[in-house]
Amino acid sequence: MAKDILKKVKKITDGAAGVISRVEELAYELKIEEVMKRDVQTVSPDMRLQDVLDMFREKRISGAPVVSDGRLTGIISIEDLIRSLRKGDIESPVAKYSSSQVITIKSFDPVVEALKVFSHTSVGRLPVLDETDKLVGIITKGNITSGILRALESDYQLEEVRRYRASHLFEDIVSDRTSLILRYTINPRDFIHGGAASTYIKRALVRLGANPQIVRRCAIAVYEAEMNLIIHTTNGGTIRVEIEPHMISIRTSDDGPGITDIEQAMQPGYSTAPEEIREMGFGAGMGLKNIERCVDEILLKSTPGKGTRLDLKIQLQAEDIFKETRPTEQGT
Repeated sequence: MAKDILKKVKKITDGAAGVISRVEELAYELKIEEVMKRDVQTVSPDMRLQDVLDMFREKRISGAPVVSDGRLTGIISIEDLIRSLRKGDIESPVAKYSSSQVITIKSFDPVVEALKVFSHTSVGRLPVLDETDKLVGIITKGNITSGILRALESDYQLEEVRRYRASHLFEDIVSDRTSLILRYTINPRDFIHGGAASTYIKRALVRLGANPQIVRRCAIAVYEAEMNLIIHTTNGGTIRVEIEPHMISIRTSDDGPGITDIEQAMQPGYSTAPEEIREMGFGAGMGLKNIERCVDEILLKSTPGKGTRLDLKIQLQAEDIFKETRPTEQGT
């Protein structure tokens, strides 16, 4: 039996609590490899804990990946060293106290995925792996903060707005109903290209002179919907965005496996993502909640075994309607 749920959501404005800031937008925009630390201090499983402690003091770090034969096998932290000191066991090898259950993240993931892991776990650092699972860096909350500050300083949106803004697109076209339709095909488990559709849609809205807050809301909603297709679908799906002068309509659709309990799926933290996906840092169960926060209306329809359709609407008020904007307005 097909099931659906429709929710009207209060519109987010710049003055509302929980406003989507430029900082939050950058968390979806920046990739892990852009903010991570590449010069990683590693230790071997047979290294003495005393030597690790000396290294931590010298390098002023509080944790390090454990690597054996070029592969990540664990992680050792200052808390582990403290445990060994309390037991008078500081001469033992790293393997005795290091954790083999390591949460990692991919270099091509957006920064927001690392933030999700940090907010749902007690880990202080995440080893970063490339597409071949080779250790290429490490990321902490401090690295993310520094990376976002650098991006804010560069203010790279300004040049894009100056060169590509199409400020009068809708004004110059006469028709009963004018719209711009964008379509994207999303492949299952394609984490390397995760977020690409969101980036393209955001770019289109910027070039149309959209209100920065509208750009952020739409980009985050599409990103979360896009990742749901990558994580949960069997054959992937499609994203269709229709941009009109007074409304942005977003639709994602797929042909399986469907959602058994939609109301439960809408609850924060609930996820049906398999364990291997969770180990990659995805599937925290906040996708639909983040989407709900960004749109005015959400309609979710699903038939178990057949597929799911998600319809989202963002209403544009008078002050949001596409118009010519100054470059500085887009960079705030």
